Amino acid sequence: SLCQFRVSTLIKAYGCGLPTFPPILRRVVGGEDARPHSWPWQISLQYSKNGGWYHTCGGTLISNEWVLTAAHCINSLNTYRVVLGKHNLVEEEGGSVAIGASKLVVHEKWSSLFIRNDIALVKLETPVTFSDTITPACLPDAGFILPNEAPCYVTGWGRIYTGGPIADILQQALLPVVDHATCTKPDWWGSQVKDTMVCAGGDGVVSGCNGDSGGPLNCRSDDGSWAVHGIVSFGSGLSCNYPKKPTVFTQVSSYIEWIDTSLKNNCLQTSRGHYTTTLFPQQQHYSSSGFRGVEIMLQQIV
Repeated sequence: SLCQFRVSTLIKAYGCGLPTFPPILRRVVGGEDARPHSWPWQISLQYSKNGGWYHTCGGTLISNEWVLTAAHCINSLNTYRVVLGKHNLVEEEGGSVAIGASKLVVHEKWSSLFIRNDIALVKLETPVTFSDTITPACLPDAGFILPNEAPCYVTGWGRIYTGGPIADILQQALLPVVDHATCTKPDWWGSQVKDTMVCAGGDGVVSGCNGDSGGPLNCRSDDGSWAVHGIVSFGSGLSCNYPKKPTVFTQVSSYIEWIDTSLKNNCLQTSRGHYTTTLFPQQQHYSSSGFRGVEIMLQQIV
């Protein structure tokens, strides 16, 4: 059974992180429109309201039936779907597909107060067929630490500027990694950033405004493939691009064991009708509409 294998091993065996249409990588201040379908693992997580579907978060396709996103994106009262193969959210596009969510798995130690373990998995109702526009990202090796100033890219349909509307066209922005020693300095993020998080940006020019909560920090490996090293978690409440306040991501390499265990636990389960939700009970009714914690300096990037 495929359930016996580690998901990271399976993904590499099937091929991952190699777009048919490679991204055009430039150092553009403030980000730019991405080349269509050059980040084919990027998904739009959408919720149903009053008969329509609304984009709420980004996410990353990591297999033919699982998506990685942020825990704070998930509200167990909502009905979700995953839209794959998109470039422009408001246009009908060939090569895109919308699939309902059959299961939501939120980290059992997710804390909305302290923003810890901000990671979740969404299972698709039906497996998706890989194509030129839909391909999974690779996962990093467990425990891998990105070096300082590693040239990673954040992607998403996030706000282009502070207080602005969300973008219709998928955005990409170069966000160099800020190492843990720097990011935890008192005048940076200090003790709010833990060793299960990774920071990127912080130059006061480009930050996660170009990304979405739950979306990927994409970093290229030595073999040329792209891996999802981060999940957009939080940023400064003062503005999108604030000096010494880089975007903070959940560090995926810290959660490989959790991802493998979660997928194995759900591998043989079939769902009928409404999706089932695995949530830490105290967090079931956390809304994805914004961070409501005690520190005014922090807000979830949604």
